Amino acid sequence: MSETELPPASPRTTFEEAALGRVHQMPGGMRAVAQRAVDAGLIDPGFFGVNPAGITEQRPNLEMVGSAVGLEAIILRTGRPPLLVRNDAIVIDPIAEIALAPDTDLKALDAAAIARMNRFLPSIGRVEFLNHQMQWGGTGWVIEEKGDRRWVVTNRHVAKLVARRKWDGSGVFLRSVAGPLYGMKLDTREEVGAPQNGERECPVERIVYLADDSEADCALLEISVTATCQPAPLPLAEHRAKVGETIGVVGYPAYDDRNEQSAMRHYFGDLFNVKRFSPGLVTQSGSGLLLMHDCTTLGGNSGSCLLSVDQDAVVGLHFSGSFGVANSAVSVETLRQLQTGRLFVVNAPSEAHVAPESEAADGSHPADHFAGRAGYEPAFLDNAPPVPIPDLDAVIGDLATPADEQADKPRELRYTHFGVYYSRSRRTPLFTAVNIDGERAKRIKRVSPDIWFFDERIDRSLQLGKHYYVGDLDRGHMVRREDPNWGENAQLANDDTFHYTNAALQHALLNRAKTQWQGLENYILDSSRTMGFRACVFTGPVLTDNDPALGIENVQIPMEFWKVVVMPRTDGGLHATGYLLSQGDMIRSLLEQRKTESSANESANEGFQLGEFRTFQVAIKHIEQATGLRWPALDGADPLAAHGNEAVSAVTYMPLDSLDDIVT
Repeated sequence: MSETELPPASPRTTFEEAALGRVHQMPGGMRAVAQRAVDAGLIDPGFFGVNPAGITEQRPNLEMVGSAVGLEAIILRTGRPPLLVRNDAIVIDPIAEIALAPDTDLKALDAAAIARMNRFLPSIGRVEFLNHQMQWGGTGWVIEEKGDRRWVVTNRHVAKLVARRKWDGSGVFLRSVAGPLYGMKLDTREEVGAPQNGERECPVERIVYLADDSEADCALLEISVTATCQPAPLPLAEHRAKVGETIGVVGYPAYDDRNEQSAMRHYFGDLFNVKRFSPGLVTQSGSGLLLMHDCTTLGGNSGSCLLSVDQDAVVGLHFSGSFGVANSAVSVETLRQLQTGRLFVVNAPSEAHVAPESEAADGSHPADHFAGRAGYEPAFLDNAPPVPIPDLDAVIGDLATPADEQADKPRELRYTHFGVYYSRSRRTPLFTAVNIDGERAKRIKRVSPDIWFFDERIDRSLQLGKHYYVGDLDRGHMVRREDPNWGENAQLANDDTFHYTNAALQHALLNRAKTQWQGLENYILDSSRTMGFRACVFTGPVLTDNDPALGIENVQIPMEFWKVVVMPRTDGGLHATGYLLSQGDMIRSLLEQRKTESSANESANEGFQLGEFRTFQVAIKHIEQATGLRWPALDGADPLAAHGNEAVSAVTYMPLDSLDDIVT
């Protein structure tokens, strides 16, 4: 055959046996042969790394899979051909005919049986990633129909490439190094020679379930259907697969250097990343969690379904293997539990979470201990309007109600010179409000070890005691110990700050970053001392569903904290500034919202990099948007307001490399 001739046309000819499967080894003339195959529609150009200049000599899209997509393996060197799929139909080529002959161990897999499998193929797709260096990570298939949504099952280790598990068993997407959230979609085509028009792609709307590492290797994704992609759920088998049962694994095998090269070349040539049907047998079953099988798989088959030829239904979810030994799959019993939601469990509290012996035991104060506490005083600033707490309409349903609640201060846990508004759902302060009197400030020596107390005015079970502050987690004061320490009750105010209602989970690196966040607090306090004026300071966490789980009950760790500082102006008005301690997540989220709300901000988040924890000055309107709180009394008081801080305007933030950077 000359360099300009294509292989003889035949429905049974596969690229495993054709020179086209070895483009990266070809001289220029042979690359022209491959180009003609692409032009003829025999294969998608992406498999050969086509660019505008023509086909390259690099391996086809191998960088997007590699070893990160799980452990899959070739078990038998002969007799287990991975059959190509074209136009939602399994193609039987000459190699397959030999393996499927009546005298082989796959004799149950005749042409009629293979034809029955074709109806399942449109419900099986490639799990592709958005904003990730890998284009895709494995295989997924539809297990349940939910109105205009579908539930898709894949492996945990596939989903964890772009997501993490929350405390309730669901998952949330992670962020890329560059900042944007990762995402996923299911492409139910990606066959050899299939058009790349996106007609068979369904976006992943949420991660319903992401198994813990100690559980079966499963993840459940929810996709929305489109006019051109409405896959039906695959039936689950009534019975567990038996040893010797004929099956086929449907997925997207990718180049995988963990398998022997000669065996891989024998079966695949260099044609990877496309849908294949790999026949084989169940080799071990029993009554345990796993099935073992000998179907040919590679990296990219993670999440493939095991179709039983005998039962015309799914009997397992493939997840790993060992070359020359066996492949493993989750059994249908577990899949049935996943389908009904019975695997969605919450981690129970762990007795292993015990505070170090050197720490003092927690204390507890009854309600009458707090008699006479006035809490936060809105009319505190001299010669200036009152500074009331933010409107609570959007959050009041989540706030704990103290036993000594006052009608004029609903939901406020009143302490000396400060008040706390406490979130029941997150078991953390939603925000605190403190009055600072720099002229009457007193320095109170800190006694070691610290003793922290439960406040029995609210349910003790809502408060996180010392057993939750493990490893690198600190009890982060929302009202700083020094802030309310002024006047004749300075010592009492100091002691009041050591209640768990005033503590939030904070990573040690965040809580101890004194150069900016605590430096900012020192700046505020020292300025008020030096100038002899007063300040009102509000502080709280930015609570989002993306906050990482602690792993104990329904506890999540806030990753960002905000602060609003209000001082009197010389003209009798208010001066208010907002600050954010963050790696930039809130700012990134605001930028993404602007991109959705206004085409003028289409590129607003381009180039925004997330990094170490640092302090930003932000418009107070942005803090309001992120927290659901609202300070009407501060309208017009923020110096960043002139930079544009309405809900649909540009995001205003100023990184503070030094305290001199503060906009006043």
